[in-house]
Amino acid sequence: MEKALFAAGCFWGVEAAFRQVPGVVDVTVGYSGGTAEHPTYQQVCTGRTGHAETVQVAFDPAKVGYEELVDTFWRAHDPTTLNRQGPDVGTQYRSAIFFLDPQQEKAAVASKDARQTIVSRPIVTEITPASTFWPAEEYHQRYFEKHGIASCPIPD
Repeated sequence: MEKALFAAGCFWGVEAAFRQVPGVVDVTVGYSGGTAEHPTYQQVCTGRTGHAETVQVAFDPAKVGYEELVDTFWRAHDPTTLNRQGPDVGTQYRSAIFFLDPQQEKAAVASKDARQTIVSRPIVTEITPASTFWPAEEYHQRYFEKHGIASCPIPD
């Protein structure tokens, strides 16, 4: 198994999107990109920890490539809105790809460059080395499944 880390707004909808991808073995919601250790949801919501709501995707590279996961990331949110997805505003909702190795970095940058050619506004997604991923509280895991929610539409 390999792992990938993506931040694309509220992690519940992003988790649901990645769970639909064949070859994805598991998705864990949590926090990454900040400075606090063992952050809680309440701390992250203040915007003072520097963390983004993030999904950690465990995948079988024999069944799905990292590039396909990055494509799913682009489709799951609007990468042109700075620190915002729909009604959710704050740095914790920023668009980010946290790469785990040089190959992921190269693929993420190439994908961002390709995506920029088909969107009219500048992509603001940060592509940075992964820091510690902190799993979110249990009540956030598989939130949509637990509450019978099918998707999280992002209004224009």
